[in-house]
Amino acid sequence: METWIAAALTGAGATLVLDLWALARTKLFGVPSPDYRLVGRWFAWLPRGRIRHDPITASAPLPGERAIGWTAHYLIGIVFALALPAIAGFGWFAHPTIGPPLAVGIASLAAPFLVMQPAMGYGIAASRTPKPAAARLRSLTTHAVFGLGLYGAGWATAGLNALFNRAS
Repeated sequence: METWIAAALTGAGATLVLDLWALARTKLFGVPSPDYRLVGRWFAWLPRGRIRHDPITASAPLPGERAIGWTAHYLIGIVFALALPAIAGFGWFAHPTIGPPLAVGIASLAAPFLVMQPAMGYGIAASRTPKPAAARLRSLTTHAVFGLGLYGAGWATAGLNALFNRAS
């Protein structure tokens, strides 16, 4: 299977695991799910020359922001999956191991801590939120779950690849 296809399947699968985690967290513990509409709002404002918001919730909504946010969410998951062959080699998609996806999951914390949260007006590592430590712990847990999702989706992708190779 081509690396691009394996990365797309693995990244999308891991992102789905992340979304199922968020849904379970909401149902079991009442923790609100991330609002990807706001991610979409941030991306939709970029071509209009606005990078930083204070906070993003005070910026005017734009058409299609929910779809933009959810699309970006899955594309970002796929991009992070592309880091796996850089860390573990192209053979990782055929024989997944747990270390590289956990490393990618934890390293991916840099994106919200250093880019998205500051750009949305929440400060570096959620420092301008009402409970920064709780927000950071939630982010760490979420990104660790994403890493586990990369591992599980990597195994599923390897299984699909083996199945298609036997069929052809």
